[in-house]
This record gives sequence, structure tokens and C-alpha cells, in this order.
Amino acid sequence: MTMTLYHAPHTRSTRVLALIHAMGKLDEIEIKTVTITTQDGSGGPDPANPHPEKKVPLLVHNGEMIRESSAIMIYLTDHFKSPLGPQIGEAGRGAYLSWMTYYAGVVEPVIVGKFMGVLDNPVFAATFRGEAELNERLKTGLEGRDWLIGDTLTAADMIMSSPYQWMPSFLPDIPVIKDWVARCASHESVAWAADR
Repeated sequence: MTMTLYHAPHTRSTRVLALIHAMGKLDEIEIKTVTITTQDGSGGPDPANPHPEKKVPLLVHNGEMIRESSAIMIYLTDHFKSPLGPQIGEAGRGAYLSWMTYYAGVVEPVIVGKFMGVLDNPVFAATFRGEAELNERLKTGLEGRDWLIGDTLTAADMIMSSPYQWMPSFLPDIPVIKDWVARCASHESVAWAADR
């Protein structure tokens, strides 16, 4: 049965599109472009989008819906046994899963928290930490290496670098992080998806 990605340009689904391109699977996954309601209030929910909240990305495979970028990217790298995501039993699998879920569980809340001005809230800070802790975690993870896992770009690099690409003001003035974001952004598939 067909695998379908529901995508909207200039959204978080762009990083999933980049992953599909990097895996060389554009011919095996149908890309359906839909509209969504944007932050400025433009656009609107698309009746063709089966996502229960009318958001993107959404991957549908064999009638099953997979939501959230981290889950979709793990699903795709596992399904296609792609080296862009270490497989079960391979070196780096634990780090891969950790970075992918750290993105969803910490990075997104910290970015949204900064945007909302609530990073100094003690409950928020105790739960998610803040920008300084995120920067330190990334800096430590990248010291002495070009990528988060192994010797080449993985889906973890794609998802973790993505907010700095669409929100450059969030990029810290830390050379190892800035250089890594530039490497990720210049990857053929990431650049292709951004242009598309």
C-alpha cells in the first residue's frame, strides 16, 4: 500500500521531505501538499489532510497515521533500514533515539517557551531547562565531531538543526554549533527541501 507524506511548504514537514530525499525514496512516498493555518492566521485547515488537528507533517502507511516529526523520521529510517538512522542493535542507536526524542521533549518546548517569554518560569525551567542548557548539551554533543552521531549526517542532525535554520535568531554564538548548523543546511537534501 502507498506511503503518503502530507506536507505544507515552509513548515516543520520540510525536514521530513529532506530526509525522504536524502534516503532516495521520493519515488516510493507520495507527497501531498496541503494547506494549514499559519501563525499569522493565514491559510486554513485542508479537508484533504487526514491529520486529526489538520497539521503537518503526517505520514500515512498501510492505513496507519504517524504524527510528529521525530516519530515520522524514526519510522522512515527504520522502515527503509536507512543509514540516516542507526538500526536496532547498531552502534549509535541509543544516541539516535535520545537526540530524536530530546528534540520533541526539550528543544521544541524551549523554543516555544522563549518565543512566549516563559523560560524564567520556575516550573518550566525545572521541567525543560532553558536555552543555556540546550546550547551546552549541543556543544558537548558536537565537540570533536562534525555530526551528532557517527561520521555522517543523520536524521538526528536534520531535526536538531532545523529550528536554527528557520529561526536564525535562536542560533547561539558558539562556533561548534554554528559550524554544524551551516554543514547541515548546506547538505544537498536539506537545501533541496528548503528550495522546494
